[in-house]
Amino acid sequence: MSSGCIEVGACSALLGALFMKGIDYAQEHFDRPGRENSLAKVPLASPATKYMTSPAKHRFREAAPSYSSEAKVSADAKLTAEPADFGRLPGFSKDLDKACYVEVLRKLMDESKFLQNNPRLGIHPQEKRAAQVVIKELEAYSTKAGGPLIVEELEYVPNRSNLKVTYKGTTASTISFVGSHFDVVPAEPEQWSKDPFHLTVEDDNLYGRGTTDCLGHVALLTCFLRELGRTKPKLKRSIVVVFIAAEEGAEKNVGVDKVLEKGKLEEAKNGPVYWVDSADSNPCCGTAGAISWSLKCKGRLFHSGFPNKAINSIEMAQEAMGFLQERFYNDFPPLPEEGLYSFTTGSHMKPTQIECSKGSFNQIPAETTIHGDIRLSPFYEVEDVVEHIEQYIKDLNSELNDLETHNRGPWSKFVLPLNVQVQDGELRKGKVELNWMGNMDTFKLYAGIAVKLESDGHKALVQAFRESNDGVSPFSINGSLPLVKMMQKSGFDIQMCGFGRMSVYHGVNEYCTLSEMAKAYEVLTRLTCLLETVS
Repeated sequence: MSSGCIEVGACSALLGALFMKGIDYAQEHFDRPGRENSLAKVPLASPATKYMTSPAKHRFREAAPSYSSEAKVSADAKLTAEPADFGRLPGFSKDLDKACYVEVLRKLMDESKFLQNNPRLGIHPQEKRAAQVVIKELEAYSTKAGGPLIVEELEYVPNRSNLKVTYKGTTASTISFVGSHFDVVPAEPEQWSKDPFHLTVEDDNLYGRGTTDCLGHVALLTCFLRELGRTKPKLKRSIVVVFIAAEEGAEKNVGVDKVLEKGKLEEAKNGPVYWVDSADSNPCCGTAGAISWSLKCKGRLFHSGFPNKAINSIEMAQEAMGFLQERFYNDFPPLPEEGLYSFTTGSHMKPTQIECSKGSFNQIPAETTIHGDIRLSPFYEVEDVVEHIEQYIKDLNSELNDLETHNRGPWSKFVLPLNVQVQDGELRKGKVELNWMGNMDTFKLYAGIAVKLESDGHKALVQAFRESNDGVSPFSINGSLPLVKMMQKSGFDIQMCGFGRMSVYHGVNEYCTLSEMAKAYEVLTRLTCLLETVS
């Protein structure tokens, strides 16, 4: 435990009241109809009602939404009346070569120690090592060796490679697979019962850091490309695969954002783009935006025996957080579209860490900082939430003397009376400071997305899953993916899927299963055949 931080057990009581305001309000309004922004006063007895001065409307909301406001996620979606016709891929096996898959994944896993990525901890990956594994696997089928695969290493930062592989069709139409990334989150070997940096095979389970997120997908698409190179089927649509760098570290000008900026994905606008970095072997129809923040509450340090002469920053942080959540849930309530897209929750704002300035137990701390994040529904815009939250902070500081303190006892104040002497540099009035953990470019990069349910790409994906797995359960999730919303707004038909295990994403003893990856290979094959039918 670091100095000045409060242990988890101590945090429970401290944050109890803080959570309840926002949570109770969200539950009370979960079934609220309509998508219009309600700026009426919050229907709760709260000081927040005194200064409800949020921006007049969600003025950044899309005028022509890229999603359908009436379409509903359905397991019955289909592109063709008949099942996928494997004759569209003559000679191509719909069955995964499992031995080949395991061997490719093993080679990738042997590099995984050097693919760990956490810039905040000073850990930087060398994605070039993984890219070279894939290049070597496809070498015999590349144009350099007289084969059909166009292999391009796209390196914008030394040793941070992206990789684009194209199998040319006879028309301008495309099927693209993007998002499977070479980098992985760090692993602590002592916490694992397996070696996180080498592949362990136990029956159907394949263990190691990255097997689910996302080296297992890299190996899958590599095997798919090898089979295309081996069989050379005549396709109308070109197949475009882009393996990316820098996904786990939220870095700019390294990965897919740079690939996009350089125009290396323009042809992908001519067909569906499947972002392959999800899980649980089902179509993912929506994600949330992620916005991280820090709230510093400044008070006055004093002996705990004299609360009337202190400004208790812990208490102020509790009340400020409750105030912000109350305002947030009023302005960003659940929307009908979230139900149509099968989201389990709407937008939410919550604290995740709390710390206070170091001192003795008999001192009231002068500073308390709360860290947290906002998971924003894709039906709201990140610019809106930033503008609203910043207005809340202005209101909070201007009316701090009205913030609730009656539950704190009669001597707890956030603005000290004039008869309390303060020293130079000390505060008579508390102060709340907001810091965004990132900038607007970062928030836009990780904005949420709702896929186009009416597109051929979505219908083909649902049908391919259903036919391969004897059923399908499309879902949406409050996790986030980089760039997908920006790409959608730029004209790409983004669809999302994945085949690992959501339960072990970033977890200890991460694994995927060979049987599910074999089914995934069949999904890719059926998907290609279905889209060839309507080319």
